[in-house]
Amino acid sequence: MAVEKYLASKRQLEVGLWALFFSVQWLAQFAVVSLEQRSGGQDFQSWEPLVWEGTSLLMVALLLPLILAWDHQFPLQKGVIGRNLTIHLLLTLPWSLLHVVGMVAMRTVIYHLEGGSYDFGNWSLEFLYEYLKDFRTYGILLSIIYLYRFLLVHLQGKAQLPEHPAGEAPLKSIEPPDRLLIKKLGKEFLVNVPQIEWVEAAGNYMNLHLDGRVYPLRDTMAKLLERLEPNGFARVHRSYIVRLDFIAEIEPLESGDARIHLENGRQIPMSRRYRDQLRSQLTPS
Repeated sequence: MAVEKYLASKRQLEVGLWALFFSVQWLAQFAVVSLEQRSGGQDFQSWEPLVWEGTSLLMVALLLPLILAWDHQFPLQKGVIGRNLTIHLLLTLPWSLLHVVGMVAMRTVIYHLEGGSYDFGNWSLEFLYEYLKDFRTYGILLSIIYLYRFLLVHLQGKAQLPEHPAGEAPLKSIEPPDRLLIKKLGKEFLVNVPQIEWVEAAGNYMNLHLDGRVYPLRDTMAKLLERLEPNGFARVHRSYIVRLDFIAEIEPLESGDARIHLENGRQIPMSRRYRDQLRSQLTPS
């Protein structure tokens, strides 16, 4: 139950955990830098280490979604891990450049408001120094993301559709067409497909939401949609599938996208590219 309660508010809790992580990092690094500067006999005002470390960590936090987006596009998974790891190594350079430029810009503004000026120093040497730190930071953040996913999946329990050897025709599934065989917390049972309210992509897993519970299923969005579509499901976003019977309202947005309100009060984003397709599925033939 504790895991299911966490999953019910997963997005908000994840934001809170990241905020706590960066706040602790900020205070810890502020203390270290202050001690180093004072032991070295350097003259500076007490607020400066807070600004130095704060602007750096704030930019890292702002750029974290970029790492998540790149990981979504280039996941470190079997079959492509070598190629995608190389891509991530190359992406550390533009990521570091964005971090340094944003950090220096914020420091310049803050120092100006304090009546002074900020000198970053020799850009070539300083950027090389910052890049080496950012290279490590990028790797640490990516490792934390994968460790978190690993722990979350194992806490929930794994679920996977039956597989068949490459090159062979798939065996006839023992599952009824409106059931999914789920393995969760060491137990196997059948999930009634019509009871699934919505599905959300989470890395290599698809989280099935029904009756306030979440069931992780290791599968792709496209393959799962093939299984669900005959049972009244539609894809409404790159990361979301919903059951049509659970849609209570569709709220158009100025951007051309929309927001789907489910009967249980949950709100699901809908991309404009799926709008016409959803409309055709909802319109009686």
